[in-house]
Amino acid sequence: MAENDRDRWYRLPKLSLDKRSLSKRMRKVETATVRHANRFIIKRWKNARESSRHIIGWIIGVGLLIAAAGLQLMWYQQSYRTDIPAVDGTYAEAVLGPLNTLNPIFASSSAERSAGYLMFSRLLNYDDTGHLSNDLATSITTNKDNTVYTVEIRPDVKWNDGILLSAKDVAFTVNLMKNPAVRSTITGWNEVGVKVVDDTTLQFTLKTPYAAFKHVLTFPVLPEHILGDVPPVNIRENSFSQNPVGSGPFKLRFTQDVETSTDRKVVHLARNDQYYNGVPKLARFQLHVYSQPEAILRALKLSEVNAATDLTSIDVTDINKARYDVVTTPVQKGVYALLNVKSDNLKDINIRRALRLATNTEAIREKLPVEMPTLDLPFTNGQLTGDVPTAPGYNKASAEKILGDDGWKKDSTGVLSKDGKQLKLSVVATKDNELERVLEIISGQWRELGIDVESKVIDLSDTTQNVAQDVLQQRNYDVLLSQLNIGADPDVYAYWHSSQATPQGSNLSNYSNVISDDALLTARARSDVALRNAKYITFAKQWLSDAPAIGLFQSTTQYVHSKNINAYDDSAVLVSPIDRYSNVVDWSVGSQPAYKTP
Repeated sequence: MAENDRDRWYRLPKLSLDKRSLSKRMRKVETATVRHANRFIIKRWKNARESSRHIIGWIIGVGLLIAAAGLQLMWYQQSYRTDIPAVDGTYAEAVLGPLNTLNPIFASSSAERSAGYLMFSRLLNYDDTGHLSNDLATSITTNKDNTVYTVEIRPDVKWNDGILLSAKDVAFTVNLMKNPAVRSTITGWNEVGVKVVDDTTLQFTLKTPYAAFKHVLTFPVLPEHILGDVPPVNIRENSFSQNPVGSGPFKLRFTQDVETSTDRKVVHLARNDQYYNGVPKLARFQLHVYSQPEAILRALKLSEVNAATDLTSIDVTDINKARYDVVTTPVQKGVYALLNVKSDNLKDINIRRALRLATNTEAIREKLPVEMPTLDLPFTNGQLTGDVPTAPGYNKASAEKILGDDGWKKDSTGVLSKDGKQLKLSVVATKDNELERVLEIISGQWRELGIDVESKVIDLSDTTQNVAQDVLQQRNYDVLLSQLNIGADPDVYAYWHSSQATPQGSNLSNYSNVISDDALLTARARSDVALRNAKYITFAKQWLSDAPAIGLFQSTTQYVHSKNINAYDDSAVLVSPIDRYSNVVDWSVGSQPAYKTP
């Protein structure tokens, strides 16, 4: 390259700063920039928007496919999945106290009976159909005279301390109940002999046949290896009464004194993993003990418990139905107006018959918040079959005629009088808001008839008064409104046989009739079902004729539980409220999902 060319190459060009030239150059740059922006950005933006619509459409489509697949998966899962009761929950049930002992042969309150049922075994118990079923017993046979019962028991039952339960424990318990020094609340064993044959066999011997004997084999069994060396007179006060060892579905963890001023306690139980009838679903069971039904209602409102018993039909009207279910179940008990046939005014059978005709039992049942089954006889519905009699219906006019024919006329005060003596009746009811409601209604009905009624409520739990001795044992009343525990067997000997019309007996009407006595005595000594039924029908007819009582209604039990509870079935047949525990191993709190087998 020539020297002159190299110089030109390296020489800096001269830049012109002419305004016209600069303006021209800027316009060219602007034109080129706009042209490129239009070509590469604006024209392609439209294509980008179209592309985005396609992309969004694909995204939505893919989302719908994923959602459809998810819904299909969920549908198939629901087809093979169900909810089952949860395992390992805690059940907290409110019961009415007091709770002074955990030894079941001394149980006298609902709380004590409940604890005894959960912790101890029995030879027999009642299933959810109301029939006897085996618990410890595997078989029961009798001799031809029905005076010897041979019982075989399970060989695999253990006490909570690991010792095997044997026939010796059963015999030991029976002998404790027979011993007057023990003061057991389970009585009636004095005429029964018991003998151990071997570890799993024992025999009961009766002096005379007793058709309902199997029903008394529902007593709780105690451990001989713990109590055998304790003097009988000291059994009640022994430490076992506060820290028992049982063989039932649950065992004691500890007892908690929550509030000593109100006797509020909590019995904490744990499931018995060695229980012979199957391990309970519940890990823990708590019995919350309260002294009054009002305290139980308050506990439900405050969610201290998730279930409760011992509430009357009137109590449950305050239950929040959005939170709790209320199960009402008839039990083998009856509410009666017991007429004291030895009182001055009720010796006259005409007055007793007039009272029955003047008592509108249907009106009484209608004024109770829960529907109560009718009850005309000294038996509950269904216990008798065939030619079963019925009581005369309500007929006030007929009642007035009977009294008028008998010489009773209303005096200037509107009260029936005869030979200058007014017809006055002392009507007593035990403290119970259901019975108190009945007392109010029935007193009003009898006052309309012209009877001067003095009503009174007695509290059997009042320690300041000896009500049992002063009122019940002395039969210090004309009429007693009371509930009689009839039971699964129609043997009502204790309530109506003349031998039981004593201060210590349960014949609270002082009823006595030769025909009735013979029928009751014969029926309980015969095992033939048809013969027993015929004898009880004979008794029922005589009972209706003599009118020693007025059947008002069959009792019910009310059980309250939260919505997530799985307890006893509302179709279960209960002999008594305690029999709700017959399937307690299946109770649970809450639910959990599980897959069904295809």
